[in-house]
Amino acid sequence: MSVERIIEIASDNRHLAAFRGFMTVSERGEELGRIPLDSISAVIANAHGLTYSNNLLTALAERGTPLVICGSNHAPAAFLWAVDGHHTQSARIDSQIKSTQPMAKQLWKQIVYAKIKGQANVLEALGKTKAPVEFLASKVKSGDPENIEAQAARRYWGLLFGTEFRRDRQQEGKNSLLNYGYTIVRSSVARALLASGLHPGIGIHHRNIYNHMRLVDDVMEPYRPYVDFVVWHLGQEGCKEVSPDAKRLLASMAEMAIPMKDGIYPMRRAIQKTSISLAKIYENGKAVKLDLPEYKLPLWQAQEDGYGTFERAQADVDDGYV
Repeated sequence: MSVERIIEIASDNRHLAAFRGFMTVSERGEELGRIPLDSISAVIANAHGLTYSNNLLTALAERGTPLVICGSNHAPAAFLWAVDGHHTQSARIDSQIKSTQPMAKQLWKQIVYAKIKGQANVLEALGKTKAPVEFLASKVKSGDPENIEAQAARRYWGLLFGTEFRRDRQQEGKNSLLNYGYTIVRSSVARALLASGLHPGIGIHHRNIYNHMRLVDDVMEPYRPYVDFVVWHLGQEGCKEVSPDAKRLLASMAEMAIPMKDGIYPMRRAIQKTSISLAKIYENGKAVKLDLPEYKLPLWQAQEDGYGTFERAQADVDDGYV
């Protein structure tokens, strides 16, 4: 089975070029590393001051390897794809379009279940009662026709932040911190979906015709509780607004330790795994299990000290994060 290797360039002022079958990464004329072009499934350009050689862009296009270019807010600003396309990416978008309603309902059930389990584990990790929320996870049916997701949310917010709290995107304080954190995660999901060859506007559950990121908003749901966890800690430290320190901490969530079925990964890599598993489900035409966060209490407890960040050097070696 081939491995989908998504390369994210997240350090500023790098120069990317092609040399004898490799993508090279340099700074001020000094080569920092090289990756075989044929092993790359996508490149995510997510930093300031990046430059590219035309030979590299041509080499990526010839291989059908997409280049996702991100703006200053880390959200995708453009998507460079070959004129002739590539059979894998084309097949994935075709399979998205042709996917059935029963499949969408089964996928949404998995997503809602994982989100509710995540909310319950946040409560438990913070020493709060989780039973009223966790109980509802077992009630989720295909397509969530009873809107168990909303029922769980009503109980969850009161238990997490107190009965006076109301989730309102227009309000300040904790709500503004949640908004900022969710934006960080939404951007990561958008990058991963594009890099996986999926169209972000073809959703599973979200249907708003004015939302061009419907699939993004579907896939990010199980990752929202991680934001809630960090915002709760910020509140304990007296943070009441989106300060520079709060922004830095929320932006660092890309390195939070996320338990998946086959190990623990930094969030950015976990999101990539979720996106790739969804792409393969579409291709196979069967709603098998998505690769979603497993949410285990011991890890949450470990994350209370430093939020479970990984050593960047190890992430570089393992995941092509340059």
